[in-house]
Amino acid sequence: MPLLEIGPNEGLYYEHDYPATIGAPTFVFVNPITGSVDIWQTEVAPALRDSGYGTLAYNFRGQADSPYEAGSVLNDQLISSDLCQLIKTLDVNRPILVGLSIGGLFAIQAHLSGVDAAGLVLLNTLRTIGPRIAWINDAVVRAMDVGGAQLMGDIMTPLIWGPEWLAANRNNFLQEDSEYTPMDKNSGAYNLLSHMGEANWDVVYEDIKCPVLVIMGLQDRVFYDAEVVAQLMQRISDVQRVDITHAGHMLPLEVPRELIRELEQFATNL
Repeated sequence: MPLLEIGPNEGLYYEHDYPATIGAPTFVFVNPITGSVDIWQTEVAPALRDSGYGTLAYNFRGQADSPYEAGSVLNDQLISSDLCQLIKTLDVNRPILVGLSIGGLFAIQAHLSGVDAAGLVLLNTLRTIGPRIAWINDAVVRAMDVGGAQLMGDIMTPLIWGPEWLAANRNNFLQEDSEYTPMDKNSGAYNLLSHMGEANWDVVYEDIKCPVLVIMGLQDRVFYDAEVVAQLMQRISDVQRVDITHAGHMLPLEVPRELIRELEQFATNL
């Protein structure tokens, strides 16, 4: 199992494939808080490799197969610092950082900390943390306290997935015999979630020095705010936007073919 050692008993599980085409960029996938490499490796990353691109998917400390020391604070500063170290250690050439949700924030932070990215792709990332989103962040942690991932899924799923996925997966939720179990507060997942609300979203977008692709799923009922997205995009010097009207928050799983097409086009245009 490939593991980048960060410190004693701490490390990052990663899956790295070099480009088949000489000089082609490598797509570096940055998970959301509750994600894993599987989000990318199911369809998106294999298709990009077939087109000659490199790919790098990894799990944050606290996610699957990425150990961390008890007492570590798994916050945005640690996650973005780990991303910088991973790219530097693996000597990734021409990285295109692709972040889903808060993963896009970590990608921006890594770039602004010195990662020489060929491009940034922000999937349902752009937001400001006002009273509504702050409330939702706190509510997610409370749901985990009470009933773990099952309860959070039953509550949040219709707000973040698009209608096609919801119709196909409805029977997997709100089961009459569901037994809600609180999430282990000593787990990596809880550590990550409990610090999610502390992330610093006060990003200096004006300092981004590479092309940026913003992709929004317009069925995302939690994070998508048209006015906020438009305002933040005005602060990025080299930016383009793609809207996917029938998709929600989890674009790599909801609309992988459309996402693959947009990623390949973005890389071609660099």
